[in-house]
Amino acid sequence: MRFSRSIGWRGRRLRLRTQVLLLQSAVVALALTAAFGAFAYVNDQHVEREYQLRALGVARTVAANPVVRAQAARYAVSGDGHRRAHAERDVAALAEGPVQAVAQAARARTGSLFVVVTDDRGLRLAHPQQSQLGRMVSTDPSRALAGHEVLDHDHAHLGEEIVAKVPVYAPGSRRVVGEANAGVAASHVHDQVVRVLLGGLACLALALLVGVLASAALARRWRRLTLGLEPEELVALVQEQEAVLHGIGEGVLALDARERVTVVNDEARRLLAVDGPPGAPVSEWGLNPRVLAVARAARADGGGGGGPVLTAAGERLLVVTARRVRRADRDLGTLVTVKDRTDVESLTRQLDAVQAMSSALRAQRHEFSNRLHVVAGLVHGGHLTQAARYLEELTGTGSTSVSLPGLDAVDDDYLRTFLRAKAAQAREKGVELVLGEGTWVDSPVTEPVDVTTVLGNLLDNAVHAAGEGGRTARRVEVELMTQDTTLVITVADSGDGVPADRAETVFEEGFSTKEGGSVPGGRGVGLALVRQIARGRGGEVELVAPGDDRCGAVFVARLPHVLEEAR
Repeated sequence: MRFSRSIGWRGRRLRLRTQVLLLQSAVVALALTAAFGAFAYVNDQHVEREYQLRALGVARTVAANPVVRAQAARYAVSGDGHRRAHAERDVAALAEGPVQAVAQAARARTGSLFVVVTDDRGLRLAHPQQSQLGRMVSTDPSRALAGHEVLDHDHAHLGEEIVAKVPVYAPGSRRVVGEANAGVAASHVHDQVVRVLLGGLACLALALLVGVLASAALARRWRRLTLGLEPEELVALVQEQEAVLHGIGEGVLALDARERVTVVNDEARRLLAVDGPPGAPVSEWGLNPRVLAVARAARADGGGGGGPVLTAAGERLLVVTARRVRRADRDLGTLVTVKDRTDVESLTRQLDAVQAMSSALRAQRHEFSNRLHVVAGLVHGGHLTQAARYLEELTGTGSTSVSLPGLDAVDDDYLRTFLRAKAAQAREKGVELVLGEGTWVDSPVTEPVDVTTVLGNLLDNAVHAAGEGGRTARRVEVELMTQDTTLVITVADSGDGVPADRAETVFEEGFSTKEGGSVPGGRGVGLALVRQIARGRGGEVELVAPGDDRCGAVFVARLPHVLEEAR
């Protein structure tokens, strides 16, 4: 349903990565356009200012020329308001005069549109057009004639022009006797601005192209990172993940390709007894080495799975499996699942005890039937004395239980039944199970599951060692003693023992001397689980004697708080 909704959504609207690409391209284009506009404005102002300063330099040079200053002083109005007699204007004389020569030379040398010199009233003494000589300038000369330098953008009879006006001083004084103007055509300035902007426009187009390509690359990377999923699909996946992770009864631990923990649910934290922040390397989470081995085995299989493997965590027995996850040829990491088998294992232990007792009862029933046949034969044959003697030999053995001397010292029905069953099971394997002379349990057991788990594992290992050993006597001795509410269990066998260098290795998870091919998850869990249960109660399980030429291994388990307090 979610997939079909996603298809419909894609049909109605553009995909998000397409929208992002278009939006980023629009933003890049808008930003570049704004930047280009600001660049164009600033460049126009800069170029115009540059040409004004160039014109100012030309005007200053002409105004400072001694010939210009002297000639301008000749045509200036005298102090009483009358013009000097010899300075009457003659256009032909001005055209051939030294001022016109200096101005035209400066104009030709600098490439200016015009270089103009006036007297103190604004009448032209030099001009590119001879017809304008002796006439009033077309722009206001008052500020320059007042002694100020002027930079301006004017409209004169030569057209739009960038102009600079500089006062001309009389020789040897600060009296203004005229002005010098220099300028360039505004169209020339605009042409220069356009040439600069065309270069900027090419850079703008290149930057826009780079921006669009970068946006396309980003959208493509986004598609790879999201595995081609749209936002609605991602939201649905997150919701489904939360529902599944916290709704199932199994622990889930997800690792990425670099073995960092990315996802872990509450059940996994509880079962594995770990707590760490997502994103940290799995080696920093303090996981059971066997769990780490399963996860790494899944990656080594190249897409296969690791496990299932039995492991112990605290007082719990767990089944761990791992599988490598891939999508579209991309390695997404490893998924580790953890299942709690503590209750199942406890029930299995109890069922084993019941099955052992049932087998013992079947064997005893068959044996009892044989004895009845013997008695019946003796009676029918008239051998009453022999029948009586035979019955006396059978007295006290019990017809429904295995003879286990010293069992009366155990004041707990559960333990007595369990020991009888284990004795019968051992006898079927050709091993004799006996109680040690120091056996004494005077209080009922309050934690039968933990006690029978520890005792059963130790007895099973001892019976197997005695049965597989090379000694003639196949014997297992168990001794139970109490100290307040603490039960001390000692199990010794007649097997070949444990090598001295393996005294601690036997308690490591996964170590076993038995063949484990037919056992789901392998072997090597029993002693590790026994030690964890004992330590969880504040006790301990130890190998006190690895074995020698006279006897096999001796294990001692100390289980506090498993018996009722004495009244």
